[in-house]
Amino acid sequence: MVQNKPKSSIRATKTNINDDRKSLVPIHTPLDAEDVDITPPPPLISSYNDRIRPLLDAVDKLRNLKVMKEGIQLPTIVVVGDQSSGKSSVLESLAGISLPRGQGICTRVPLIMRLQHHSSPDPELFLEYMGKNVRTDEANVSDAINFATQEIAGNAKGISNAPITLVVKKHGVPDLTMVDLPGITRVPVHGQPENIYEQIRDIIMEYITPEESIVLNVLSATVDFSTCESIMMSQSVDKTGQRTLAVVTKADKAPEGLLEKVTNDDVSIGLGYVCVRNRIGEETYEEARLEEARLFGSHPLLSRIDDSIVGVPVLAQRLVHIQASIISKCLPNIVKQIDAKLNANVAELNSMPQNLSSVAEAMAVFMQIMGSAKESLRKILIRGEYEEYPEEIGMHCTARLAEMLDRFSEQLKSMRTEEENTEFLMEEVRVLEEAKGISLPNFLPRGGFLTILQRKVKGISGSPVDFVNKVWQYIENVVVKVLMHHCDNYPPLQSSTRRAANSLINKMKDQSVKRVVEIVEMEKIADYTCNPDYMTTWTKLMTSQDEFMRILEDESEKPVVKMKGFGKVKIKHLRMHKHVAQQALDMKIRMTAYWTIVLRRLVDSMALHLLFSIQNLVNKELEYEIVNELMGPYGGGIERMLEESPSVATKRDRLNKSIKLLKESKDVVSKIMDRIALTE
Repeated sequence: MVQNKPKSSIRATKTNINDDRKSLVPIHTPLDAEDVDITPPPPLISSYNDRIRPLLDAVDKLRNLKVMKEGIQLPTIVVVGDQSSGKSSVLESLAGISLPRGQGICTRVPLIMRLQHHSSPDPELFLEYMGKNVRTDEANVSDAINFATQEIAGNAKGISNAPITLVVKKHGVPDLTMVDLPGITRVPVHGQPENIYEQIRDIIMEYITPEESIVLNVLSATVDFSTCESIMMSQSVDKTGQRTLAVVTKADKAPEGLLEKVTNDDVSIGLGYVCVRNRIGEETYEEARLEEARLFGSHPLLSRIDDSIVGVPVLAQRLVHIQASIISKCLPNIVKQIDAKLNANVAELNSMPQNLSSVAEAMAVFMQIMGSAKESLRKILIRGEYEEYPEEIGMHCTARLAEMLDRFSEQLKSMRTEEENTEFLMEEVRVLEEAKGISLPNFLPRGGFLTILQRKVKGISGSPVDFVNKVWQYIENVVVKVLMHHCDNYPPLQSSTRRAANSLINKMKDQSVKRVVEIVEMEKIADYTCNPDYMTTWTKLMTSQDEFMRILEDESEKPVVKMKGFGKVKIKHLRMHKHVAQQALDMKIRMTAYWTIVLRRLVDSMALHLLFSIQNLVNKELEYEIVNELMGPYGGGIERMLEESPSVATKRDRLNKSIKLLKESKDVVSKIMDRIALTE
């Protein structure tokens, strides 16, 4: 059997406020019919307003400064609910004003409601949106919101994420700032986009995801809470419900089981429930409050719900408490975020190039850029230091050049020339046959040796040129990358330096190709070395000569000889050339010993030449070439550096605006933090 609460006068529904304005205790009791015309209900103003108003003002100022665009989240009460859940009615009860009503989605843009207790009996209302500030009044506020919505989201039924701020300064309203979002609907009506649900979901998720957001989830008592879309969305970002408060509307339409719903809490509402009765029909807000008190005070089922979780006054009080708590909790972190963002932006602005205003300044900057670029190139191309590019192995240039040279050397050694594809010593035999003359027996003709040498050099002559081209292509990529990095903030200078670098390296590449061709040609016309390795190798290989000749002369032996430097070789075909076989072997051994010297000399000469060329490139030629290009007919002169690129100018402007905003935000927060410190 239901036990009714003790009866009392209507005056007992008033909010008891202690003299020190430190507590707020709503009292609900059953009402008798004769009590209805007694003292009107009290305003919703909270006793905490004196303390939290400065906090809320600070957060509102930060929101007006648009500090959230800097990635700094502000504590916000976000109102969500399924379509027709009574969301707008709850906000009307708190604000004491009428909001847009109608079929379908009434709230098509985020509506930031800033409620402020106003000592004057005359309310002040105005809207802020799209840079406008539009004054209105209680009678016309709904039309004003509709008009602003149409300006933002169009005349159809689409939605937009651009907010409207509604400021309500009115006697008796609680000091609250809330964001009302479009009601959740799955089925688009005529005039709405097919993906209306996804659009609304994205807006809601954007607002409720930050940890600083408090979710005010409006639920109709007529539905199963667990099936509500708004519950599913809030649970996806707040699984424990620690920042979710639920408002249950339409309690008078579904009183059965409501007590169990709000006490069992099957959907994890961590901040609890508040059950309310919204205004119906033409009721005034005072009449609606009286009827609400009557409903929860005398209804056989609803009167069993504890007074601490029923009524709009209790909802106002809870929201004020929660708001004060979350703001106080978040302020220190907001200060840290503002400081970090401000320091990062100041550092980024300081790292940008100075805005040049004279040719002298431009020349000074140009010389500085050239000096730093040349030093970087000396480090990576000459000294082998790569701390500027620790993770980019392609920019560890001395190591990469050494690898390229080693591969080139191995490639030369592995190349097989034409005579090596013939039978053993037959190339030498043919040359000797053609070079023979009237001379002493077994005399090795120098002309024959040079003929074979020239053929071998010609066989590899293309490889050094290819190598040089590959090296200079690599150097060009490195040089251009370094120059572009150092000229990054001056696009006109970038184009000139790129052209100069490309032109200079092409010229140096051509010079290197000519030099390499000369080196190759020199190897063709002379057979000379003072390297003692030649004689050492020749002597070592000649130790196989006697065994070679013995087997060649003895036709009973198997025609295979194992020789140092050549491995096992077949010599049967040489038995018909016994008269020149010894000379051919001698020439082969001499060429083998000398060819090693030739290949080493080629690699060494090219290495020295490239190192010398790179030194000249970095220390002498590059700056001269860039200056000539810059001052030439297509360079535009040093004056072009005075032209700041649109991207740099835009970035500078953005950073300056951001720094100004953050400094103002920091000042706002610092003042309120100082005020808090003084009152503690």
